[in-house]
Amino acid sequence: MSDPQHNSGRRRLLRGAAAVWLLSLSPAGLAAAPLIVAVRIWPAASYTRITVEARSPLHYRQFMLTGPDRLVVDIQGAQLDGMLKGIGRLVSEQDPYISRMRAGQFDRDTARLVIELRQPIEPLFLDLPPIAGFKHRLVMDLYPRAGSRSAVQDDPLLALLEDYNQGDLARSLPPASQAPRAGKAGRDRPIVIMLDPGHGGEDPGAIGKHHTREKDVVLKIARHLRTLIRREPNMKVFMTRNEDVFIPLKVRVAKARKQRADLFISIHADAFTNRAARGASVFSLSTKGATSAAARFLAETQNAADDIGGVSKSGDRYLDHTIFDLMQTATINDSLKFGQQVLHRLGKIAHLHKKSVDQAGFAVLKAPDIPSILVETAFISNVEEERRLRTVRFQQQVAESILAGIKAYFASGGVVAGR
Repeated sequence: MSDPQHNSGRRRLLRGAAAVWLLSLSPAGLAAAPLIVAVRIWPAASYTRITVEARSPLHYRQFMLTGPDRLVVDIQGAQLDGMLKGIGRLVSEQDPYISRMRAGQFDRDTARLVIELRQPIEPLFLDLPPIAGFKHRLVMDLYPRAGSRSAVQDDPLLALLEDYNQGDLARSLPPASQAPRAGKAGRDRPIVIMLDPGHGGEDPGAIGKHHTREKDVVLKIARHLRTLIRREPNMKVFMTRNEDVFIPLKVRVAKARKQRADLFISIHADAFTNRAARGASVFSLSTKGATSAAARFLAETQNAADDIGGVSKSGDRYLDHTIFDLMQTATINDSLKFGQQVLHRLGKIAHLHKKSVDQAGFAVLKAPDIPSILVETAFISNVEEERRLRTVRFQQQVAESILAGIKAYFASGGVVAGR
């Protein structure tokens, strides 16, 4: 487990994050100012992200053209080099938003990116300062234009991201008082479980000695668990993400509330500067301060996911308007009971770092009406545990343990969303 004095060490463990499609700095680019060190593309069903990373802040202008639809981005002070000339190779044939990309030297001091589009889009631009091994980043998120396709209405995540970017995330969420009444799930309706694989897209999470990325292994564990839950006759399961995409923390919480989830399980695999640290842990929310220095630091690092992945600040009103102290206190009590059941089952297949549920101010656990836990499956910084995390057997064992904890929680009288 981590503590605050090892902040810089954890950041070193995050270094080396890269997309599948990545072009690194070429020797020819060393003469450019500002120095562009990488261009990455993260295609996903809900939106495609383009990141241009540089040694100094990027100054740009952007505009749209039609016939065909194109997004044009002029980067001032940039010179066309081999890396920029090759950006067309980054585009996936499966990208739902980009058909082609190319770059050219518009004038002596301006490099121009032309992004040819498959459908009308609403671009969102973010300027991100250096953090966790990343340098200055210009982020371009390409969302489908509102009403341009039925997926905006059919895909809860896409609709929530749209609301979030407009600064009104709570607009389409059910009031907490309208959540299903306790005791109904499993009898009158299925128990609804929301699985939250941590990190994703531009945010890799922690990275092991052998380059295992947290975002990858936790997604695999979540998929194993989803398969198991789908076999249960009285349960339904959803995931905050099912691909390599960055989802803001508040949107993850909002999706759970949108689906009227009864339980929320965030799955992680953390790191520590001392590679001897090992073991599984379970955490729940605390609104009164962390129960340990390690829990406080872990919450700070997990909450930093939005800074690493990059988010619009327009959606910050959501949590401020939906956390109700009395309801959340009752929800935290249920979360502790649920977390202890899961922790006990994890102890049968893995070493436990701590034998009780720890607490801190995790942003992703702040649904006021859904018992929520964060499961640290193992230390990805521990070489042996990193090796286990990569195996299908251990991933399956973790999934089975969490499901056993879910069943035990309800068998022991655990309540569901709603008070």
